[in-house]
Amino acid sequence: MTHYSDQDIINLCRDSQTRERGFRLLLGAYKEKVYWHIRRILYNHEEANDVTQDVFIKVWKGLDTFRGDSKLYSWIYRIATNESLNHIRKVQKHRGLPIENVMFLLEDRVNHEHITGDEIERKLHKAVIKLPEKQKLVFNMKYFGHLKFREIAEILDLTEGSLKATYHYAVKKIEEYLKND
Repeated sequence: MTHYSDQDIINLCRDSQTRERGFRLLLGAYKEKVYWHIRRILYNHEEANDVTQDVFIKVWKGLDTFRGDSKLYSWIYRIATNESLNHIRKVQKHRGLPIENVMFLLEDRVNHEHITGDEIERKLHKAVIKLPEKQKLVFNMKYFGHLKFREIAEILDLTEGSLKATYHYAVKKIEEYLKND
């Protein structure tokens, strides 16, 4: 099996003769990672699937204008993060709920949906849901996504120093929640 670099994939996507093949390679390389990134934000399979599709539609439409200022996956993750947050805002607006109630609904999903089954992980997810939006994103990207602070900084357009502090505060809040739960 041939390994394609991001630049190879971009080049294939930009050529009208190989665009579909290039996009299939891009999906193969990133769709599952993006899905799980979104799933950690939304905690719902159907919504994560829908948002993942929306993300890759935007990626398809935006590939020709992708300048390469960041890595391809950083660009895709930024789109995925923004689409996930927009989805939460739409749900909030549609239901007329304050954000705290949306977080309550997400917490309720964690209580009743199968995430991976084990009780410790369930408690961790319940703790993560209680974090402020920025801390939750940073924690999910670092802890579950195994991204480096440099990569997260590029995706979220923040400094590494502020991300490290945000992650530190998130970990402290999670530890406190787990101690008191």
